[in-house]
Amino acid sequence: MHSALDQLQARIGYTFRDPTLLRSALTHTSLAAEIPDADNNQRLEFLGDAVLQILLADALFHVFPQEREGVLSKRRALLVNEAFLAGLTKEIGADACLFLGKSEEKYGGRNRPSLLGDAFEAIVGALYLDSDLPTTRRIVMALYGDLLARLLTTEADDNPKGRLQELVQPLHGNTALSYDVVGIAGEDHAPEYEVAVFLFDRRVGTGRGTSKKLAEESAARAALATLGPSKSF
Repeated sequence: MHSALDQLQARIGYTFRDPTLLRSALTHTSLAAEIPDADNNQRLEFLGDAVLQILLADALFHVFPQEREGVLSKRRALLVNEAFLAGLTKEIGADACLFLGKSEEKYGGRNRPSLLGDAFEAIVGALYLDSDLPTTRRIVMALYGDLLARLLTTEADDNPKGRLQELVQPLHGNTALSYDVVGIAGEDHAPEYEVAVFLFDRRVGTGRGTSKKLAEESAARAALATLGPSKSF
């Protein structure tokens, strides 16, 4: 029977020569409070962030040969933001492999976008240290897949509050929507906000996030799914 880490390596198509690197990449700092000598993924996250930036800069440079610097920078930012990286982490099943402290586990850290995004960067850093840049490029770009398709989805999802406002404004005006914090969970250092968006006094969406901004965007996405352009409101 294969372990969770073996299965993760099979999914990404790479077997670590030094498996401690992968374990470190998946170990959150919250575990250090319970196991003082436990390694954590902060240094690997730092390295992986830099590696990911150069890999995506190179890929976008060749995929969009006519685009200017500003457009390329914006597209790279979309492909490395915490929500996108959190999605990749879940796609490869690394969320189930994270080593968390009991408190972080209790308060839903395994689903926290910022924590998941950091873990993906740490995995990239671990890949780079265990292999080389060409190997890391091959693996990472395979995980991203078709960048054009990824960007079409991500760019459409980049401004959900704006799209919701555009949907509502023609019928109900500029002040019909409001966002309210309806709950805060987690610890002081890692809160999770729950926000509801209202169309006048009707709740049309609820979302969660590690900041009010992210929770509002999540709520707006839920509202768009509810109200959609083809639905009556």
